[in-house]
Amino acid sequence: MAARKTTVTERVKKYHFELKHLLVLLGILIFFQVFVSFVHKTNLQRFLLKSQEWYQRDYAEKLANLTATSLEMLLETSLENRRLLDEASAKKIVQAFNILLSQQLVQHHVEDVCLLFSDRGKIIPIDSGQQLYSYFFRDAVAADVPAAGHAAAVQMYRQLQEKLVSSEQIISILKGTRTFHVFVPFVPRGEYVGALYIRYKPDFGFVTSGIVSSYNEISLVFTALIFFGLLAMFYISSYTVRERDRTQQLLFEARERQLKEKIHLQKEALFAKRIYHTHHKAEKVMGFIKEDIRALSPENIGEIKYRISKYANFISRVIYDMKAFDPPIQAIRNPLFRTDLNELIRFIVENIFQRVSSSLGNYSFELDLDENFPPVSVNEFVAWEIIEPLIQNSIDHAGGGEITIHIRSRFEPERNRGMIFIGDNGKGIAPELLQEDEHGVKKIFRENVSTKNMGEQSGYGCYIAYEMAVQRCGWHLDAENLEKGCQFIITIPLNPAMLQDRAEIGKLEVENK
Repeated sequence: MAARKTTVTERVKKYHFELKHLLVLLGILIFFQVFVSFVHKTNLQRFLLKSQEWYQRDYAEKLANLTATSLEMLLETSLENRRLLDEASAKKIVQAFNILLSQQLVQHHVEDVCLLFSDRGKIIPIDSGQQLYSYFFRDAVAADVPAAGHAAAVQMYRQLQEKLVSSEQIISILKGTRTFHVFVPFVPRGEYVGALYIRYKPDFGFVTSGIVSSYNEISLVFTALIFFGLLAMFYISSYTVRERDRTQQLLFEARERQLKEKIHLQKEALFAKRIYHTHHKAEKVMGFIKEDIRALSPENIGEIKYRISKYANFISRVIYDMKAFDPPIQAIRNPLFRTDLNELIRFIVENIFQRVSSSLGNYSFELDLDENFPPVSVNEFVAWEIIEPLIQNSIDHAGGGEITIHIRSRFEPERNRGMIFIGDNGKGIAPELLQEDEHGVKKIFRENVSTKNMGEQSGYGCYIAYEMAVQRCGWHLDAENLEKGCQFIITIPLNPAMLQDRAEIGKLEVENK
């Protein structure tokens, strides 16, 4: 028996019941129940209304027909003994007419009863025994009978008179939801003379409301049973999944620790690669500083002072980057930074690449810089770390021959952005390196991707430039092939406030001139 219980428990544990599953199931069942209840209640109400309408119409027609038949029989009997009638007999006949016409009004749902006759184109309503007796026994035309109380009946009879004369059948009309207007042909001695009109307004709403309310109570009880049944299922299943949830929580915590450790290791690895990639540049810059110090003279002291200051600031930035692999964002992007990228590009080209042209091959530079390009809120030496590897990539991968490296900057005020193009007329980028991965990043910007065969430490220039430009500066970096050669495109979204400041500075300069 114990083994069987264990087997059942193991089977149950295979099914993972959670609150969201039961809530979805509860919502579906309640929705179906409410929908079925609504449809059933609507059909039931429609059936009850049709049944009531049929019954009410049938009852009204029978009541009107019975009244008309009684009046016809009384008239036929009285007209046969017309010559023998005395005053006492006439009073009895009038009283009998009054009883037949008024006893219907005693009923709760009958609102109007009258006889309608047509005389010389005029509709005459008669609702008393004296008027009816005068009309048939004395041939008196009741021209002075007021029709105000039966105006609706007179109007409807005028519209239905031809149909009643031709068919001599009962006509009942439903107006509104429960008001029946019944016209019964009045044919004493087989001759059509008019019609009996009855307005009947029955009320069976209490029957319908009672049936519908009873059905609503049943639906509510059934829905409540479903709800509490599902709650019981959740209460029972919670014991089944408690151990699984505890295990999943421990697994998630372990996975979280692993991910944090992996991210930390990735940041440290990127930090080490970035430092390795820039240390030889720092060595090269230190060599430039030594050369400038040896060449120092009173004539060039200003130029060398400016150049050594830039070199020293670059070295200090390299040393600062060695402190931590994740420097604070304000040390990279800050409104206080106002870096002139045109000036930075000229300095890198003139004082870095053109100083070593003899050792790097036969190449030249073409600069086309937009002087309206506004300053950016990025540290100057962070921008240096982005632009310099892209220029170096054009030198390393352009191939042999006369290589021209063209650098352009463009300011697009209507789109509130700046563009920097760094290209060459070399052999271009291999097409497979321009393919995007699932994250939309081209292969040339991925780690350890290079067209050079220089061992494990190659393929970091474009990767680091991409990480610095996109992840830290919020820029966009792209690469494409031209008809001859290739180019890198840096898209820089500009700060509107900085553009406004630049416009004000330009205005002041014009005023000063």
